[in-house]
Amino acid sequence: MQVKVPISEIHWKILSNISYIGCGLSAFFTALSLVIYVFGRNHKMDYSISIHVSLSGALLLLNTTFLLTEWGATVEPAWVCVFVAALMHYSLLCCFTWMAIEALHLYLLLIKVFNTYFKRYLVKLCWITDDSYFYSLNLVYFTLIFIFNSGILLVVASNICKMKQVFRSTSKLGAEAQGKTSRDSGNFHESCRSGLTVMGLTCLMGTTWGLAFLGSGYINYPILYLFCILNSAQGFFIFLWICLSAKKQRKRHMEDRLTSTPVKTSTISQM
Repeated sequence: MQVKVPISEIHWKILSNISYIGCGLSAFFTALSLVIYVFGRNHKMDYSISIHVSLSGALLLLNTTFLLTEWGATVEPAWVCVFVAALMHYSLLCCFTWMAIEALHLYLLLIKVFNTYFKRYLVKLCWITDDSYFYSLNLVYFTLIFIFNSGILLVVASNICKMKQVFRSTSKLGAEAQGKTSRDSGNFHESCRSGLTVMGLTCLMGTTWGLAFLGSGYINYPILYLFCILNSAQGFFIFLWICLSAKKQRKRHMEDRLTSTPVKTSTISQM
């Protein structure tokens, strides 16, 4: 994501260790997400979970190939290094594509209708050996995705703020009856929930990769450390998001089942 810039050896080692640890954790949890999805999916599962898991699969491929880069560079046959580099480049572009699909799906859920379906999401791309084309393709492709995803994120954050205002206005009378302490506590919990939602969507749509623009062309160690920590552990964060989404869906299905049971019982009694 960044054109080659000179980095001191000590910082290079620290950043490499952070990246290896983060990618190792992400690879494990993305693989766990795939296993849970394969053995635990059902026909009532929301389609957004499938998109989350697809992004997890792309991140699993990216993290695995990243962990194999140092080994691939030391192996004697030259084609091994080329294969690992091509697979890593392919998986990186796949991750960017699925991040854009996450933003597109979120837009469709908010603006269009629920459970909008498109076939053949995955875009297959090739590996380019020339450095100038390599960086240009990555940066230009990601720049377009970053602009699109950032726009969607701003729209979603704006809608969350509007819903928060509606929540405050509707609960104002009840909060006044319960007292100021209860009202402040409710506002605090609602603000925390909204903030966590925005942070989760930021990670889900990969806008944290935009930190590369802040350190482009020069060395900015705080940005580099933040970039390595957030993006190498992206798979772990998405795993947590998938678990929370699946938990909410199970709760919603259980509530729907409980509300539909009395209707069925009354119908049988009338027959």
